[in-house]
Amino acid sequence: MRGFSKAIVAGNLTRDPEMRATPSGAQACNFTIAVNRVFKGNDGNQQEQTSFIDCVAWGRSGETISQYVKKGSALLVSGRIEQRSWEDKTSGQRRSRVEIIVEDFSFIGGESGRGGGAPRAAKTDTSSTSDTGADFVPDDVPADEAINLDDIPF
Repeated sequence: MRGFSKAIVAGNLTRDPEMRATPSGAQACNFTIAVNRVFKGNDGNQQEQTSFIDCVAWGRSGETISQYVKKGSALLVSGRIEQRSWEDKTSGQRRSRVEIIVEDFSFIGGESGRGGGAPRAAKTDTSSTSDTGADFVPDDVPADEAINLDDIPF
């Protein structure tokens, strides 16, 4: 059987992202996300549990994360779970760590919250449209001109 490894987590960074370079010159960004879970305990009282998830984002993804988020910023990441092992040089003990190798991410929150200063899409004024958006007419397309479906890039 072939294995499958995928994780999706959303939480807040516990510290500022740390950029580093491997000996071959590859760029990596290391950070930890705190994920909170609220549940009812056996005694019926509400309890909170926090998990700390180590993450690594390589290349351009890592550079973007390092540039736009900081300690406390909210971030959603998805990627594969990987375990790496090494020998601790000071104690000589074998160590290991399980981490998410980031394949995709989304900034969550915003500048007014703790989501960092990530670029945001412009908010469109929808005050004149119905709940379904059926009345919406784009400003840049003349109303009397037909839309050519071949011009749509997707």
